[in-house]
Amino acid sequence: MDFNKSIFENRKLRKYPFLAAHRGVCGANVPCNTMAAYKIALDQGADVVEIDVAKSKDGKFFVFHPGMEHVFLRSAKPISELDSAEVEAMFLVNQDSVRTSYKVPTLEEVLTLLKDKAYINVDKFWTDIEGISAVIRKVGVEKQVIVKTYTDEKSLEGVKKYAPDFMFVPLVRGKDDITDKLYADGINVIGAEILFATEDEECISDEYIRSMHEKGRLIWANSIIYNEADVISAHKTDDISLWDDPDKGWGWLIDKGVDFIQTDWLLMLKNYIAKREEK
Repeated sequence: MDFNKSIFENRKLRKYPFLAAHRGVCGANVPCNTMAAYKIALDQGADVVEIDVAKSKDGKFFVFHPGMEHVFLRSAKPISELDSAEVEAMFLVNQDSVRTSYKVPTLEEVLTLLKDKAYINVDKFWTDIEGISAVIRKVGVEKQVIVKTYTDEKSLEGVKKYAPDFMFVPLVRGKDDITDKLYADGINVIGAEILFATEDEECISDEYIRSMHEKGRLIWANSIIYNEADVISAHKTDDISLWDDPDKGWGWLIDKGVDFIQTDWLLMLKNYIAKREEK
């Protein structure tokens, strides 16, 4: 990826969407959001690597999904209630809940690993927009990061104040009534991450996608399933792509013209795209 080009230029150079590795590539003994998970994602050719950010009680940033401490660390306390020394002493567990040798990496460590290698989607940016932005600038990955928040006033004010130059995508569910306003306000909005429960919602309509592309903006969609009860892509998911028919999941999103697909099955999605190319 040439980070001296804009993300729009890089998108025009490719036929298929950017592929985003959700929390890296993990499984078996390799926990998500670890240095190993991110190295594997790079080795498998991820265009984008998604990371989650958590902040310790004493103000240090780690790459970890807040709220999942009881699952991945077997900790009754969230990282926000732990000192950084306590976090650094912990070991993550694997998919069988067995302790591994992997530890929770710092944000600076992960950004340094990914520097000049892939776009970096920073989730949980709203945890501390000012502080996370400072780490991003310290490592020098401003041209690579894609940050996102919800569209609440506090988060957007934080983006405008501390990160107006970063590539930004708001989380949009159903109807998008924010991207034009953000653009006019001087935020470097490059598109929207769309969340849709059904196929007939505005943000996944052909008209909306065409309008966004005409404005030079990109569409981020998700094939991941975080919670089956929270439908975010009208069931066009990794699961249906793997156990039923990839045309019903990944293929549907590609045919819609989305510009990013976030997946937990990076290599399988890449293989599917390669087979489409052969047809």
